[in-house]
Amino acid sequence: MVLGPEGTLYEGGFFKARLSFPETYPQSPPEMKFISEVYHPNVHADGKVCISILHPPGDDEYGYEKSYERWLPIHTIETIILSVISMLSDPNDESPANIDAARDWRDNKEEFKKKVRRNVRRSLEEM
Repeated sequence: MVLGPEGTLYEGGFFKARLSFPETYPQSPPEMKFISEVYHPNVHADGKVCISILHPPGDDEYGYEKSYERWLPIHTIETIILSVISMLSDPNDESPANIDAARDWRDNKEEFKKKVRRNVRRSLEEM
């Protein structure tokens, strides 16, 4: 469960999520996926979280991320959750996983806020 961070649009929400660990963990990152609906530029429509520390270690083939920003075996569940909370607080719309959410975040804040408020309400109903 990820609590919507205070002072953000997600505040008050209780978002269910799942961390799946590969057999090669801790050399390879887990995958985090929201079970609850989360409208966010860095969350795919299927709920998969797209943040640097959950990307495989090494250099980014597209040159967007530095190797030290990606998965390292020193990361813990705590650092993953803190990164996700940070992501909810400060979306990265430069490299979005959800194009529609990124577009709304940049160009239509009221629509973005409306969809996030709906997610928060639904998360409370799911409890």
